[in-house]
Amino acid sequence: MSKLLAKRKAKDATAVDRRILILDPEKCKPNSAAYAFLKQYAGKCGKTCIEVEGKLVRISEDLCAACLTRAKHCPGGAVSIVKLPTNLSTDVTHRYGENAFALHGLPSPRPGAVLGLLGTNGIGKSTAVHILSGRVKPNLGVLTAAPPAWADIIQYYRGSDLQNYFTALCEDRLRVVVKPQLEPSLARKFTGRTVGACLEESDELGKCREIMELLDLEAVRDREVQALSGGELQRFAIARCLNVAADVYLFDEPSSFLDVKQRVAAAQAIRSLVDGVDAAARADSVRAADEARRRAGATYVVVVEHDLTVLDNVSDAVCCLYGGPGAYGVVTKRQAAAAGINQFLAGYIAAENMRFRAEALSFQVSVERDDDGARGVEAVHAPQTHRYPAMSRTLTGENSSFTLDVEAGSFRDGEVVGLMGENGCGKSTFMSLLAGVESDAPAGASLARLGVAYKRQHVGPRFRKYRGSVQDFLEAHVQHGLGDRLFRLLVMKPLGLERIEELPVRSLSGGEVQRLAIVVCLGTPAGVYLVDEPSAGLDVEQRIVCAKVMKRWVVSHLGKTAFIIEHDFVMATALYDRVVVYRGAPGVRCTAGAPLAPAEGFNAFLRKLDVTFRRDAENFRPRINKRGSVLDREQKQAGDYYNLDDGGGGGA
Repeated sequence: MSKLLAKRKAKDATAVDRRILILDPEKCKPNSAAYAFLKQYAGKCGKTCIEVEGKLVRISEDLCAACLTRAKHCPGGAVSIVKLPTNLSTDVTHRYGENAFALHGLPSPRPGAVLGLLGTNGIGKSTAVHILSGRVKPNLGVLTAAPPAWADIIQYYRGSDLQNYFTALCEDRLRVVVKPQLEPSLARKFTGRTVGACLEESDELGKCREIMELLDLEAVRDREVQALSGGELQRFAIARCLNVAADVYLFDEPSSFLDVKQRVAAAQAIRSLVDGVDAAARADSVRAADEARRRAGATYVVVVEHDLTVLDNVSDAVCCLYGGPGAYGVVTKRQAAAAGINQFLAGYIAAENMRFRAEALSFQVSVERDDDGARGVEAVHAPQTHRYPAMSRTLTGENSSFTLDVEAGSFRDGEVVGLMGENGCGKSTFMSLLAGVESDAPAGASLARLGVAYKRQHVGPRFRKYRGSVQDFLEAHVQHGLGDRLFRLLVMKPLGLERIEELPVRSLSGGEVQRLAIVVCLGTPAGVYLVDEPSAGLDVEQRIVCAKVMKRWVVSHLGKTAFIIEHDFVMATALYDRVVVYRGAPGVRCTAGAPLAPAEGFNAFLRKLDVTFRRDAENFRPRINKRGSVLDREQKQAGDYYNLDDGGGGGA
């Protein structure tokens, strides 16, 4: 096996022009045009370039020129022929099979530090987590022979941090715990059991009470796990992971469903695994302090995260992943967190002289007249001011009630109003009042008179019931938009809907369903657009693109107003023209204030969280200041919790 790997490595090193063929099984089912096309040409060249056996379709990557041309013309986009960069290190860590995804490289975690993973959806982050956890044994790209043994894998990574890691892993000297992406099935594992009982049972470090307080779980201690909301279930999953006395902690998207306050707390809790000095200071004996330092210095922590403020705050270093989603992914070398994030946004890895994106991702969402025919706000009409009255709404449950008070406010055409507050403070309730979907809403609350398009927070259940394709769904819900050339150019194309039009709606991933819901909302003629948590399920690139699409279409092109709820602070600062800040006790009684200017609104919101932000000097992205740092203290003293000045170093 070692000779086989060495031979493959030598062959790869001399490869100049390599390509991989990816076959999408969802687009190549027996009743599809792609299946019929490939079956028609199977074996036509006299070789086994294209094979069809029953439902199984296989395309050789060493296919002849004629079959390569046929593959390129396969209908429905079922076959993707991806040319790998010529300067790509061709060493394959793992490949799922012929015509399937391949991961090049692997993140190298180090003990005593948090390693962040940053990349788009479908690029291999979860695959890397599965390999580091030991759930997936890397095959090093070997598909035609027996898979490599652990001895071969360790030899393959000799001289690197991964050699020591895999040696300890295969010798069972590393205990690994994984916090996977949040799924409803997690709650079903604890049917009939309370949060407190489950966490106390898993407490191996004696920190259960401390973790529950930090993650604000004390209020739901006696609640059954199955009754938890998405955000509560996420915090429960993080707490259960932190309770385990492990050597390796792997967190896959820990900030999903959390508000800004909870995201900061979750990052602090994860960092406590390696911040041995803090843990030692809290220890009640010298022996406990020494043990805390030892554990922190020997603990591996890896975090997959799409929220850049959380990733920047929790990580010591990052590995970026780039490539072709669903086709191949490439893992870069470790870099300091800030530098790695900035290089990912720039689309250029300086150390490897690799440009993987044509344009940098910018946080400057402009609202200018479009040169391609968009009309612009002033060309449509002079912006009008609209008002909504003060109102109150009480929601009652079996054992509790919640009251939302809304102060009277106003908004103008051509602006985005953001709703900022903790989970449970009534943001979605206020949005449903504006949408007019509440039968007993206070008089004058609804904006139905202006025409409303509403994207709810939870869109999955409704969409999963639909049996047709994405194209059928769009034709049924946005007929007007589909006939608009600009709608396709400014909305559908940037959000990637054209690539999934032929897929069944029921087969879409969470991110694809989210983008479809946004397109349906924006394609509905309305005077006010209400969008609840548009970034859920989207990766970093998609979030920035989504922010630009919504602002460009609703504000610049249509000259209309959007109310948006968003917990990703990067996306919020890119979108909001004015901010509604909530105050009060979540789940009990809260008040939605009148819309404020961005600086005033962000400062009021962050003051409640006792967190300060600055802007990065290179690309203006918001960054959390380290609590207690010089910059943190200076901004708090000045009452400037969100520093809008360009730049600002230190304090990270």
